[in-house]
Amino acid sequence: MKTELSMVGRRAPKIDAVKLVTGRATFTDDVEMRGLLHAKVLKSPHAHARILSIDTSRASEIPGVHAVITHRDVPRNPYTSAGQSWPEPSPYDMYVLDRKVRFHGDAVAAVAAETPEIAEAALEAIGVEYEELPAVTDFRQSMGAGAPIIHDEPESYGIYDASRNIAAHIDVEAGDVEKGFRLADVIVENEFDVQYQQHTCLEPHVTIAFLDEDRRLVLRTSTQIPYHCRRMVAFALGIPVRNVHVLKPRVGGGFGNKQEVVTEPIAAVLAMKTGRPVKLEYTRADEFTIARNRHPQHITLKTGVRRDGSIVANALSVLTNTGPYGTHALTVTGNTGTKPLPLYRAANMKFYADIVYTNLPIAAAFRGYGAPQGFFAMEVHMDEVAEALGIEPLEFRRMNHIRVGDTDLMSAAAGEGAGKKPRVIHSCGLPECIERGAEAIGWYQKRGRPGDGPIKRGVGMCILMQGSGVAGDELAGAALKMNEDASFNLMVGSADIGTGSDTSLAQIAAEVLGVPLENILIKSGDTDDISFDYGAYASSTAYITGMCVLKASEDARQQIVAAAARMMDEDPEGLLVHDEKVTSLSGKSVTLQEVALECLYGESKTVIIGKGSHATKESPPPFVAMFAEVEVDTETGQVRPVEIVTAVDVGRAINPDICEGQVEGAVAQGLGYALTEEILVDADGRVLNPTFMDYKIFCAADMPTLTTILVEAEEPTGPFGAKSVAEIAINGPAPAISNAIYDAVGVRLHSLPMTPEKVLAALDCRGER
Repeated sequence: MKTELSMVGRRAPKIDAVKLVTGRATFTDDVEMRGLLHAKVLKSPHAHARILSIDTSRASEIPGVHAVITHRDVPRNPYTSAGQSWPEPSPYDMYVLDRKVRFHGDAVAAVAAETPEIAEAALEAIGVEYEELPAVTDFRQSMGAGAPIIHDEPESYGIYDASRNIAAHIDVEAGDVEKGFRLADVIVENEFDVQYQQHTCLEPHVTIAFLDEDRRLVLRTSTQIPYHCRRMVAFALGIPVRNVHVLKPRVGGGFGNKQEVVTEPIAAVLAMKTGRPVKLEYTRADEFTIARNRHPQHITLKTGVRRDGSIVANALSVLTNTGPYGTHALTVTGNTGTKPLPLYRAANMKFYADIVYTNLPIAAAFRGYGAPQGFFAMEVHMDEVAEALGIEPLEFRRMNHIRVGDTDLMSAAAGEGAGKKPRVIHSCGLPECIERGAEAIGWYQKRGRPGDGPIKRGVGMCILMQGSGVAGDELAGAALKMNEDASFNLMVGSADIGTGSDTSLAQIAAEVLGVPLENILIKSGDTDDISFDYGAYASSTAYITGMCVLKASEDARQQIVAAAARMMDEDPEGLLVHDEKVTSLSGKSVTLQEVALECLYGESKTVIIGKGSHATKESPPPFVAMFAEVEVDTETGQVRPVEIVTAVDVGRAINPDICEGQVEGAVAQGLGYALTEEILVDADGRVLNPTFMDYKIFCAADMPTLTTILVEAEEPTGPFGAKSVAEIAINGPAPAISNAIYDAVGVRLHSLPMTPEKVLAALDCRGER
């Protein structure tokens, strides 16, 4: 039975809404700093080369140039740019600047100058002699005999097998898969291919680095991971962590692209060298070519089933292209298997993966974090398994999906959280999601009715699960101070990157403390605060930081109750905090403002400061049932999504508006992944489409009707029953649309994006045209 709440569950406006829409929100570059220098980076013209010599003399002599740096001017400390908890599971295979370049655009040198134009001129004046090396531009050939070794430097470590270009490797089994296949009546096997996708954040990577009056390095930067960033930059530059201060202003989109240390190290070195503020900002072309992307993969799935529809074996193998560096290599691909496989009850599961280096663009974290790749394969594959058995696909999923009380057999076996206890499912609203989603799309009325004429209609579906943080590998700390007017300063280390997390966290605090939302003054993302947080990733903020804020608020409330009990001469056990006052069962009351004034200036003389920290080995999955209706033009191959219905189990919606916004934003990105988005590279590894003219994302005019249904199956381990919502919906459009295309025109698409050319080719193979 749900508890009646006043603030949690309310559709409160985002606390930063007005300043965002009026242009008053301050992003990284929205400051003026006296003496600011502009940084530019010299980029490699080769996919793979060794630097034989660099001559910076002409560049250094240009008026207005204040610093030119190369690999000779920076510490040679290996690090990873992946923003993860220490010790990071990604290989330490990067350097601020290196003697070798490993992809087109890799950093060779950097300049700080009075203007961007002078900095560009200085780059042109730098002379570099390269020894060009053979390159790997097809990840299927990375491990082959005679393939050039991309990381031959002795200092890097954490690489699974550098001699074979294998950054990371996964091989894990639950049960006995081969025995399961021997028990199967039907075995279905399929292969799938997924592409590079770019995050296309509105705000590019940008960092302003400077030294404060105490000569501490300050990084004002667009990041999802302020505390990781502080530690990682300090380690990379060989300076104490205490000498680095990271400030996260408003962030214009992250989506995993900013779960990285990208622009910060070079900006920091230049600021330390010049003693002046330095700004390093990526262009849009830089974002497409030298920032980060979603990992391309080749996926093979094999499933054994009995005639009664039960699954006896599931095996998934993956070959992943991580690009020239192994940032998030192990953990992203870990999610490709460990998120989809447990969704279906099977006693025997196997997950095998190789994550390989190439001389292609860098792949790293992206919303969904490996799960979109895996769920595209799994959910199209499961439609085919159901078809092989003659079972309706929705009913097949109802028969086989994970349930409350089940154990996620893969959760402790691979990827982040490895070695932790298996995850038990405490809450699951998936049955309700399936039922309500099917009703909303008109599943039974529309299925198998493509219509007449060249434009056919079809419906498809998929089911999904994700996580709430990284089990056993998350920590957050928060503090909350009471002021004279019963307002509270709430300090959290999390990074609101446009998700509305500051609002949701403030609602949790307001609920516990019995005050209106405007009484919570939240500050986030400043590493000099007394808070701490791993960052805004892995769908962790509402669940992990939310619990931390809940604990801090409860700590403050207990202190308020104790003070009010003294003021009223009442037993603290019988006091309630609500509506900006404390009341007793006998009818006495004091306002929170009276409590605050008494504590700060009365006899007790105490500052009410609530503190909380939270870590857990739990990571409760949200669930989604997604349904897609599409039109397919059999003459042009064009696929037009008509409607997407997303029924999502969020545990409890702290703020339904924010939950729905997160779901619909994820769906929009998932539509691009499904139908239009792909970074294209030529045979030499150069990006061919580094502009929005040639890289098509979904815009308002392209969007189908979106129907979002929030299902609240309260999670006992989450704040007020909440679990995550931000990532999961991005996993669904690709498989749901692929299955809908099959319902419309009878062809299966196993490769993303599902372009008109691929649809026409599939129709031609079937002889449909």
